[in-house]
Amino acid sequence: MSDIIKKIEDAQLKAEVPQFAVGDTVRVYGKIKEGNRERIQVFEGIVMKKQGGGVRATFTVRKNSNGVGVEKTWPLHSPAVEKVEVVRRGKVRRAKLTYLRGRVGKKAKVKELVK
Repeated sequence: MSDIIKKIEDAQLKAEVPQFAVGDTVRVYGKIKEGNRERIQVFEGIVMKKQGGGVRATFTVRKNSNGVGVEKTWPLHSPAVEKVEVVRRGKVRRAKLTYLRGRVGKKAKVKELVK
C-alpha cells in the first residue's frame, strides 16, 4: 500500500522547486479561478515558516495590507502556485517567525542577508 502511495506522490512533485528560506521576502504567483476565467495574483511578503516534506510541504507568507497583517499558507508542490520568486534574502535565527505577528512598522523588519 505505501509503495502505491509513494509512486502517486512522486508523480505530483514539481520538477524544479525554488530555493528560499525562512525570513526571505518572496513573491508568490498564485492561480485564482473566477467563474470560468483563470488569472494570476501576486502575493508578496516574508516567509514565516516552512514545514513538511515531499508533496505535503507548505510555507506561510505574511504581508501587511492596509495596516492589517495577512498570512497565507501555500502548498509548495501545488499546481495553484505558478512560481515563487525571491525578492531579498533575510537573516534570521529562528525556524518560525511567529514573533512578527505582534510587531508593526520598523520592528517587523527582517535584516537583509549579505553574502
